[in-house]
Amino acid sequence: MHDILIQGGTVVDGTGAPARQADVAVQGGRIVAVGSGLGAARRVIDASGLLVTPGFVDIHTHYDGQATWDSALTPSCWHGVTTAVFGNCGVGFAPVKPGARDYLINLMEGVEDIPGTVLAEGISWNWESFPEYLDALEARQYTMDIGAQLPHAALRFYAMGERGAEHLARPAEAELAQMGALAEEALRAGALGITTSRTTKHRARDGRYTPSLTAAEPELFAIAGALRRAGKGVLEVNSDFGDGDFEILRMAAEAAGRPMSLLLLQVDNAPDLWRRTLDQIHAARRAGLDVTGQVGAKSIGVLFGLETSRNPFDNHPAWEPLRPLTPRQRVERLQADGALRQRLVDERPTDALTRWFDTAFHRTFAMAPVLDYEPAPEQSLAARAASAGTSAWALALDALLADDGKGLLLHPFENYTGGDFGVVQQMLADPATVMGLGDAGAHVGLICDGAGPTFLLKHWARDRRRGPQLPLEALVKKQTQDTAAVYGLTDRGRLAPGQRADINIIDFAALDLLPPEVVYDLPTGGRRLLQRARGYRHTFVAGTEVLRDDELTGQTPGRLVRG
Repeated sequence: MHDILIQGGTVVDGTGAPARQADVAVQGGRIVAVGSGLGAARRVIDASGLLVTPGFVDIHTHYDGQATWDSALTPSCWHGVTTAVFGNCGVGFAPVKPGARDYLINLMEGVEDIPGTVLAEGISWNWESFPEYLDALEARQYTMDIGAQLPHAALRFYAMGERGAEHLARPAEAELAQMGALAEEALRAGALGITTSRTTKHRARDGRYTPSLTAAEPELFAIAGALRRAGKGVLEVNSDFGDGDFEILRMAAEAAGRPMSLLLLQVDNAPDLWRRTLDQIHAARRAGLDVTGQVGAKSIGVLFGLETSRNPFDNHPAWEPLRPLTPRQRVERLQADGALRQRLVDERPTDALTRWFDTAFHRTFAMAPVLDYEPAPEQSLAARAASAGTSAWALALDALLADDGKGLLLHPFENYTGGDFGVVQQMLADPATVMGLGDAGAHVGLICDGAGPTFLLKHWARDRRRGPQLPLEALVKKQTQDTAAVYGLTDRGRLAPGQRADINIIDFAALDLLPPEVVYDLPTGGRRLLQRARGYRHTFVAGTEVLRDDELTGQTPGRLVRG
């Protein structure tokens, strides 16, 4: 007798094969059969009218700190994710020498917008080496499986000390040897990969660029050598892809003999660079290298609200008296004081931030009353203000005060040069790409993209109106089999006999995103943006139900996955 039998659902198995009606039998945490007439079970779930998919594998998260205090790993647990990989973009918290944690906090706070006080107080810091960090993670239980990668910045800072924080500093031969040895040690202990950042967008809180920004060939080849000697692991890279950068990274991947996964997105100052990079990825693949591009399901956009990290008015002198107030007091004051609202709108400062917003309003949108992540240019605050003969600043303040002060503004700053998702559609459809860029656990005060798996399905397979949709089967494959394959996690990502019973049962017709909201649930009362979903009837991790009707069951079958 099976443990669980999921009957009558529409199975999208993660391989890209056409959806079909079938039953799925589970026993001992594994899928044992997919088909019909599979026999009896202790628990039978009627999945008629529902989608049955593999659990989602999110390979681009930043739960490095959160995983040490949060067993649920919100928000990913609400969006069908059953495996999360973190340590991306070269930032993380191991290895770390005693007394050296402040710089790693400073870097993570700047790069990933996670409050430093949260990291300082929330993390136990009961490790020094990366293997000890893995042991600390393995001692905990989670709603989902997790995997960790070795971050280049922490490795560099450990080997070079304070010099390692300066990207132009070059490691000595002994330091290179230590970096290689530590990287190999981490991989043999179970790190799923090594990650690095080569983008000027990444700065520590104190303004310094990420330490790995200009790492030269000897340093990259020390890391590559560790990957080759260990015979396992992925090289994950976030790069601006300036002249010659892809070639350097390609040589590192060749030297490593291991897969390389590159972040791929569109930027306004070089709107066609993504295409050139994707062509380079394809050329590398034709040459026999295992290279993929990690892409997002939508634009990368910041959210401005009265409680987020920034809003259009928080540089105004009239905002200063509001700053020490509680969020509730601030909203009440703004609602009651028409003269204050008028001053915020009319008496604008002349600083750089105000000038930036004057331009940015042409691509800034009110999130209410409908969550529209692909808005047309005529919906922007600037376009609406011109049409109504009013000020974009006035519309912005009205939007922020909506929903009793919970209103949000969306400013898409990447993947939106053309004012729609045309480029995203091309990226998603390409066979050399997999899902990534969700950044769950990071950018918590301005960005809320951990809901990416839900958005991927609902927008691209059901709701999109401003361009072509994409096949549901291909989208599920992008978020399951394909992402799992990048990290060699061959025991998950498909609904097939022998695979882990990581399963989602989804009411696809009802699948939806709830509005993002600011909550104060981090250690020390830290603030973050969260977004929940509607439509997940059941999520199973290794055959244990962790989510039912969009609510956590309290079960924590998830464990650390070692490479």
